[in-house]
Amino acid sequence: MTGIGGDAFALFYCNKEKKVNALNGSGRSAASATLEDVCRDLCITDRVYGTIPTPSALSVTVPGAAAAWVDLVEQFGSGAVSLADVFAPAIQFAENGCPISEIASYFWVATEEELRRKPNGIELLKQDPSAPGGYRAPRPGELYKNPLLATTFRRLAQSGKAGFYKGPVAEAIVRVVKDLGGYLSTEDLERHGNEEYEAVSPVSIRLERGASDTSGGVDLWEHPPNGQGIVAQMALGILQILGKQGKIPKFGPSDHNSAEYLHALVEALRIAFADGTWFITDPHATNFSTESLLSEDYLAERAKLFDAKHAATILDRGSPAFKISDTIYLAVTDQDGNACSFVNSVADTFGSRIVPPGVGFVLQSRGAGFHLHPANHPNIYAPNKRPYNTIIPAILTNSHDGSLHTVLGVMGGAMQPQGHAQVLLNMLKFNMNPQAALDAPRICIGVSLPGKSTDPTKKVDNTVYLEEGIGDDLAKALAEMGHEVKMVKGMGRALFGRGQVIRVHHDPVGGERIYSAGSDMRGDGAAVPLT
Repeated sequence: MTGIGGDAFALFYCNKEKKVNALNGSGRSAASATLEDVCRDLCITDRVYGTIPTPSALSVTVPGAAAAWVDLVEQFGSGAVSLADVFAPAIQFAENGCPISEIASYFWVATEEELRRKPNGIELLKQDPSAPGGYRAPRPGELYKNPLLATTFRRLAQSGKAGFYKGPVAEAIVRVVKDLGGYLSTEDLERHGNEEYEAVSPVSIRLERGASDTSGGVDLWEHPPNGQGIVAQMALGILQILGKQGKIPKFGPSDHNSAEYLHALVEALRIAFADGTWFITDPHATNFSTESLLSEDYLAERAKLFDAKHAATILDRGSPAFKISDTIYLAVTDQDGNACSFVNSVADTFGSRIVPPGVGFVLQSRGAGFHLHPANHPNIYAPNKRPYNTIIPAILTNSHDGSLHTVLGVMGGAMQPQGHAQVLLNMLKFNMNPQAALDAPRICIGVSLPGKSTDPTKKVDNTVYLEEGIGDDLAKALAEMGHEVKMVKGMGRALFGRGQVIRVHHDPVGGERIYSAGSDMRGDGAAVPLT
């Protein structure tokens, strides 16, 4: 459901240099396909609300993850292990079998029929002579083997990027995409594989801690666009400005998930998404400054849209000229104080559902994240362009000395910046440890992103989704303020994302570094100390 057929973003914290680095491992659209081609092939006449369907070959962009994995090891690895060493455990699991957990099986079963209908789709199902056609989705607790993926991993481990972006794997990708009406070419893949590592500068915003914590501020680092991390930063920045202006309280532990807090959070997120869904795109295809969206002057101007008593319909973006995105996430730290915040995704459950023959993986559907209208939209579809990407890793450092504070990520489409904001506030303002910060019930505002809308039936989704555990009294209070409220229970709670957190502490006497961690109860992950 995620992996080598998708994209990857990473932040790497170097303890020796007290520096955060970023890696953009996202791919581009086909160089030979124009906006006119896409709309014609999809018979789209209304471009205002038209989108590229997820299960379409036109949604497939160049998979960037393979190159990102190689770059991550080569640029930030210790040098103590080779690429082959890194891949060895994955190859072993693929060949000998990986035990399947409950949530993975749930979504696998839900997508089984779609995979059956796609060419080569049964290659991602479990062989079972008693199943229809001899294949089915694996059930919880069963082993799943994928020897085709093991072969793909070996090619990458032995030949580096050329093992994926040239030869049999690249040819299989291009063949299936073109057979289904797409435009990706071997030149598109080879071009990506030949690119040198591109150093990317992460973006940061300074945040205050809770009133009871006098140890200074923290800097929240996010991957820059085409990722959506700045949405989380903008929302948190707007909340901070509203607090300084006295328009909302300086929230403390007793305010957690109160109506006043949730209203402020919802409105700040809506303002941030109004900007993000316009400005976030391929950084090489736009000329605006990311930092300008995070400036205090600009955020203060956008904060004027906030009404403490009533929900606002916020559709229009601001102007940064004012004074100036299924997924896995890994948080990893080591004994030397270094850290990596890493996220990998194919954009949807089994991405495009398109499986190249004989390689053992599914292709992503990131192209569905392009806009098709208006013509001046920064994220408009264009050849050889990166689309809006929902995946966002994050790192927090202490403002006074640049030391590592927290490594975190929350998966789940448009929920990701919302999850970052809520989990961080849970720790910074409400004094929760990592596990409690992840366990606390969340909200999710409806967001109409191309290909990733919370509710695809709505052209504009103004719903505030409340997770089971948030009381009916709070739902009523929010409704009275003008919010369209919907409670979500059971497996539907996947809407609220799944996160991982590692927090850094130091013994007050000896100064020894101590890690604490949390793994989201909504997912199959774990917090694991390794020695």
